[in-house]
Amino acid sequence: MKLVLFGATGMVGTRIATEASERGHLLLAVSRSGQSPLPGVAATAADAADAAKVAGLARGADAIASACVPPRDGTDPREPFLTLNKGLVDGAREAGVGRLVIVGGAGGLEVAPGQAIADQPGFPEAYLPEADAHRAALAFYRTVDDLDWTVVSPASEIAPGERTGRFRLGGDELLTDAEGHSRISAEDFAVAFVDELEQDAHPRSRMSVAY
Repeated sequence: MKLVLFGATGMVGTRIATEASERGHLLLAVSRSGQSPLPGVAATAADAADAAKVAGLARGADAIASACVPPRDGTDPREPFLTLNKGLVDGAREAGVGRLVIVGGAGGLEVAPGQAIADQPGFPEAYLPEADAHRAALAFYRTVDDLDWTVVSPASEIAPGERTGRFRLGGDELLTDAEGHSRISAEDFAVAFVDELEQDAHPRSRMSVAY
């Protein structure tokens, strides 16, 4: 499979790039820096909000993947992140690429029907703008009916760790273990993400990944 991965040099993006490359997929890693996340993977610099640039890089690809995150520079991330995702969608359309898989956020996952984590008492205020940015992006994707998109949301806690290949998949709900913890290693999240790229098991929907 020929893949174009935006946000390829971040913590999650690097692991997605590694997982996809080790499975033999042909990968173009895209980031603002243009650095390659690992040896042997082609890389270039581009802004995912630039639809024309997205289209130029993605033309002929089987899928576009995004591990981009909302801005973390202290400014309101909602509008820039929505613009970025609109650029990905418009670029995919222009390039004729029908498959788009995006890393989502955990804050919009539900602890009960219609009750997002980010709306619960005690949710850290510092994380709310980023959670809202991811929720706005998901709401946008749910209006897109001409592309085969999937938003893949991690557990509440995601960090570098072990690749076990063992995890659970859900939908809009927050997945927790027997002790009530919600966590996933970045490596296992990447396994689930690339599985979804290959299998297209959750078209036009959000899926969640946790132990």
